[in-house]
Amino acid sequence: MSTTLANPAKMIARGAPRVIHNDAELEVYTDALFRLTAMENPSRSEVEAIELLTLLVERYEQEHYSVPAADPASVVRFLIEQQNLTQRDLIPQFGSESAVSMFLSGQRNLTLEQVGKLSTRFKLPTDVFIPKR
Repeated sequence: MSTTLANPAKMIARGAPRVIHNDAELEVYTDALFRLTAMENPSRSEVEAIELLTLLVERYEQEHYSVPAADPASVVRFLIEQQNLTQRDLIPQFGSESAVSMFLSGQRNLTLEQVGKLSTRFKLPTDVFIPKR
């Protein structure tokens, strides 16, 4: 791979990813990122696109939707309250209502699968649902 960069202005004019400026662009980039990350065997260029889109999405979200550090159970409780949900509404992400209850009471941690499902449902970065050490 060459380390020489082609003309960036021409690349952007042809539709290359650019800095995200609004929520509509964020949604387009997030949808593209989800499609790419769902691929079983992405090509090298698709992996690079994932990396680039991740950087652009994270940058925009940090600037516009920074979430203060909180434990995952507090985050989920907050989201339940803000969106007028019940524990039953989260069964698709947890597998059962008892799993939701156990997590919210601190008896159980999230699995990686649950983190991914919560991230997708609430359109938040996965690290929001991972405990800080």
